[in-house]
Amino acid sequence: MRVVVDLTRCQGYAQCAFLAPEVFHMVGDEALMFDPAPDDSLRKQVLRAAAACPVQALQVDMSISPRREAPPAGTASPKTEELKRNGRIVIVGASLAGLRAAEMLRSEGFTGTLTMVGDEPHDPYDRPPLSKQVQTGWVTSADTALPRRCDVDAEWRLGTAATGLDRQRNVVQLADGAELEFDRVLISTGVRARPWPVAHEAELDGVFTLRTREDAAGLREKLMAKPRRVLVIGAGFTGSEMASVCVELGVPVTVAQSGPVPLYGALGAVIGRISAEIMRERGVDLRNDTRVTSLEGDGGRLRRAHLSDGTVLDVDVAVVALGGIRNVEWLQGSGLAVGEWGLACDTGCRAFDANALVTDDVFVAGDVARQRQPMFNYQYVTLEHWSNSVTQAEVAAHNMISAESDRWPHLAVPAFWSLQFGNNIKSVGAPPIADQIAVTQGSVADRRFIAAYGYHGRVVGAVSFNLGRRLDYYAGLIEQAAPFPLGPELTNSADDPSAVPAEFPERTFPGYDATVVVTGQDPSERRATLVHATLARRNR
Repeated sequence: MRVVVDLTRCQGYAQCAFLAPEVFHMVGDEALMFDPAPDDSLRKQVLRAAAACPVQALQVDMSISPRREAPPAGTASPKTEELKRNGRIVIVGASLAGLRAAEMLRSEGFTGTLTMVGDEPHDPYDRPPLSKQVQTGWVTSADTALPRRCDVDAEWRLGTAATGLDRQRNVVQLADGAELEFDRVLISTGVRARPWPVAHEAELDGVFTLRTREDAAGLREKLMAKPRRVLVIGAGFTGSEMASVCVELGVPVTVAQSGPVPLYGALGAVIGRISAEIMRERGVDLRNDTRVTSLEGDGGRLRRAHLSDGTVLDVDVAVVALGGIRNVEWLQGSGLAVGEWGLACDTGCRAFDANALVTDDVFVAGDVARQRQPMFNYQYVTLEHWSNSVTQAEVAAHNMISAESDRWPHLAVPAFWSLQFGNNIKSVGAPPIADQIAVTQGSVADRRFIAAYGYHGRVVGAVSFNLGRRLDYYAGLIEQAAPFPLGPELTNSADDPSAVPAEFPERTFPGYDATVVVTGQDPSERRATLVHATLARRNR
């Protein structure tokens, strides 16, 4: 059987660990680890655990029923009814977002044909365990397939990449030459890992990115060979989690990053300094403001790394954790508002074309979607969060087969989690836009605290270390745009609750030009057809 836990929703009540200890176990007071592919003999215990979860965070195979009956007559236009009964929908991206969209379509009564396209040969799988349970050896990378919560009754075109989108003919073109006609298409192609920029160094045996099952399996094998030292390049969430895994495995690890502290871009320098303290307390050789200038091999195998501080490290493994690249190249020439920042869409997940016209048959969800986000002052942003992929996919699927008057906006408060060095780190809202931060509950010294983020006198985000159960309260404050700093009646901190600068890197949004706002491109790449140009052609 297959299991997945929405760890954004999980609040660590441990009912699952009590009822099915072979499948679930707690790390610290509230972090949960789980086996995503438990033996079928444990099904009864897992189902009991799912039923007992106070926040219903556990999802297992066939836990929802697709609606097979025809949709009620008269609730939508004849065109919408026909689409729902006999339409053709193609989902490009056999990912978490793609699978959740397919399940949503069937649960909402879509009875037409459904085709799933994925460039990887695998069924949709869960990526967070690749840097956690897989590397610590609890499960294998092959065990990470996502549960099918219902029979999506789809044609699966796995191992075949999409190469083009012809919007004139409503056709998705595939690498094998096939073409798929559609009435609606959902784009959920996600991101891939950003590779080490020097190709011949990236090809050395021992140099890894960590995005796919194959990446995870290869890295696990190297870690089991007891390398002399692992070099982690980058100290975002993936890099920090890998450093944590190395410590857990007893493997010496160096983290080198160009920023001043870990997690600088996501949580700011105040929290980053706490993360740096934790790393060093646990024996990580942390090198801030330090770049890796080159990787050196011998006989095709990684042997050394040269750093900008002048040191040379003997290393056998390097994990390149430099973020992701959005998989949008196949959409070039489609006329959509797409670029390295993602594919722009409205809050209903409908894609924009390069002229900022909203399309009615092209939808987008997941890591590749670039949507206006109220938490970011309605800027277009992409959110590479597990929970965002789920909620956005469900909204997109609903809207694909609904009348205009029945469509939903995707306005969920962003949320994410990470497990590092035994600390359960959770966040809600949009910390990166904050200008101030204040510790509002608990104690930093105890590594049990919540810090709220403010922007222009309003609460815009919060982060917790081992106090995740209280974050829902802060999500409510964010939704209300509550005043910041919080009043003394709302704080309970052993530390100084005064607001201090949040210390984020200067963030630039591509919003200084009408075209750039939508496409995310450099102004020199303007692709919109301007009104005066259209009129000029018309008058020729």
